[in-house]
Amino acid sequence: MPITYRYLRPFAMLATVAMAFPQTRPNAVQQPDTGPVKFETTLQLVVEMVSVTDKNGKTVEGLTAKDFTVTEDGKPQEIRFCEYQKLADDAPPPPRPAAPPQSSQVLGMTQHQIAPEKPGEIGHRDRRMLAVYFDMSAMPPPDQLRAISYTEKFIKTRMKAPDLMALLKYDGGSVSVLTDFTDDRDLLDQTLQKLIVGSGQGFNDTDDDDSSADTGTAFGQDNSEFNIFNTDRQLAALETAAKMLGNLNEKKVLIYFASGLRLQGIDNQAQLQAFTNAAVRANVVLYSVDARGLVASAPLGDATQGSPGGSGMYSGSSALAAQANFAKTQDTLWTLAADTGGKALLDNNDLALGIVQAEQSISNYYAIGYYTTNTSLDGKFRRIKITLNNNAAATLNFRQGYYAGKTFNKFTTADKERQLEDAFMLGDPITDLTIRMEVNYFQLNRAEYFVPVAVKIPGSELALARHGGAEHTVIAFMTEVKDEYGATVTNVRDKVDIKLTGETAAQLNAHPIQYETGFTLLPGTYTLKTLARDEETGRIGTFIFKFAIPNLNKEEKRIPISSVVLSSQRQAVRDAVYTAGRGSTQAAAQATDPLVEDGVKLIPSVTRVFNKNSDLYVYLQAYERAATTTQPLLAYVTFYRGKTKAYETAPVSVTDGLDAKSKAVPLRFSFPLNQLPAGRYNCQVSVIDPGTQKAAFWQAPVMLLP
Repeated sequence: MPITYRYLRPFAMLATVAMAFPQTRPNAVQQPDTGPVKFETTLQLVVEMVSVTDKNGKTVEGLTAKDFTVTEDGKPQEIRFCEYQKLADDAPPPPRPAAPPQSSQVLGMTQHQIAPEKPGEIGHRDRRMLAVYFDMSAMPPPDQLRAISYTEKFIKTRMKAPDLMALLKYDGGSVSVLTDFTDDRDLLDQTLQKLIVGSGQGFNDTDDDDSSADTGTAFGQDNSEFNIFNTDRQLAALETAAKMLGNLNEKKVLIYFASGLRLQGIDNQAQLQAFTNAAVRANVVLYSVDARGLVASAPLGDATQGSPGGSGMYSGSSALAAQANFAKTQDTLWTLAADTGGKALLDNNDLALGIVQAEQSISNYYAIGYYTTNTSLDGKFRRIKITLNNNAAATLNFRQGYYAGKTFNKFTTADKERQLEDAFMLGDPITDLTIRMEVNYFQLNRAEYFVPVAVKIPGSELALARHGGAEHTVIAFMTEVKDEYGATVTNVRDKVDIKLTGETAAQLNAHPIQYETGFTLLPGTYTLKTLARDEETGRIGTFIFKFAIPNLNKEEKRIPISSVVLSSQRQAVRDAVYTAGRGSTQAAAQATDPLVEDGVKLIPSVTRVFNKNSDLYVYLQAYERAATTTQPLLAYVTFYRGKTKAYETAPVSVTDGLDAKSKAVPLRFSFPLNQLPAGRYNCQVSVIDPGTQKAAFWQAPVMLLP
């Protein structure tokens, strides 16, 4: 049975934590520190790459540390080294070392790190650092082959003498370093030849891993559900690559090959920010390349998919929708590049041009290093200004600032609250914990909407500790809602202590924890930010989500409906709820929450990943039916694979349940999923009112596990 906790706060309509199990995990027992007292000091080396040109655009050479002035947040900094990097493209390649690194000697060998340099060391003097990154999970086989082929073309025909290239690959599991930085063209070419086209592409329709089997628990899933829709994982992998390159003091360019990348509604905006900030901190510029090249799509799709059907074939709406979807997959590529100072190569069949643009972006520059006088690991932004002392006419190009390193795991009791608030306010989000979030809305009256928020965290990422004979995990939550002008509308703060005993405690390793809260809001556009901290380890996760609440009173062409909740779990509130307030407060919260009916709570899926042998529960509300309408509302669910209809339920008729205050008609129905094969689908919920001849449609991607 899942264990659910409910907390009531002044700003929250309700808060719940649910958990499902099984598998075992050894107990983590904290041992007292009996070692000697250690005194630590933190020195943060900051390396800036500065391009200096005169009024004619020519590089200014011969400058030393005495010619520059560096300030950080207005405070002067002492320059410890100043190295000029001259990239002579027409010079012969320098001699190779007699004993290259082992990772470059063994063909096909992968590693997990780029060989680091010592602080202040310029290990690749007068060299251009190009790291080519193949996101195999974001490219189908034809695009993988195209990306590899054009990289080979660049190596053979366009690679210049100062160029050093590293090859990296992400296949959905981890970032692999295929070759460290080298100018050995033969080694690079042979490594590319060994890449397996079609591996780790992330387009599989099923997940045959044992971990994804049904566990018979309330959620019916385990932590593997977090890996199905993987845009966040792709961004986290890019962040990992940027941090690897940050161990080198030179200027680096990361060339990212992918077939578009689209942030879905369940993806985390914080992870996008975390990558951008990590790249800026590491002096890494990203150049993204759309491996699809120039795409000429037929208005109604090509022969690989069925006709969309309907009036959209004739009005052009189907073609416009396909075009808009394609453009969104390029928007993220453009954003990734622009936010780090790079460029995106889109709609171009010469993919090698993307590497050429990255190569040309690195010209002669000065590497200037200093140890910042601000040693606080607070994660805050530090603004940098560099000037020349005796040449006001020169133009300097450099990184304008960076986010400082951060650590929040060395807490004292007095500092915990302040540090948690500092982490919440950071412009550089912390994404140590994986978080998924679902935001819904339901009309309470003609002005207000109830907005339930569900947050899910993998149990394997939370720590267990034993205190007083009971195992437990403590999670602190902070949630804030801001309007489109950046003003805080409402917030909630919770600390949840989940106490477990016996077998259920050991099962936390394999199953997620779900936390829920809710707000009352007006129609508008909002940004919701949630931070969760594991109090045992200090690890923090951040989720940022932009959403809109429509004014359903202005809906005239369609049936006004709420958002749609998909679930595979219903839970008796009386059996699984601990209430912090009085009984009347609990009853009021249950009355407000539309997901509670007759003491039974519907738990949103969040990840929309389900097991085939579970039932799918669907809940939504329709509003403002005409007073003279006597015909029932009809609702049904359709599953599509691409444009092909895979399954459709029988229509459900609804005639009663109208709420006098909100004018809401609840639509509840369920059906077994065992009639569908495992795989990816688009789930569409259709609502039809025969009396007014209006309809409404809602659609979202789902995944069925075997």
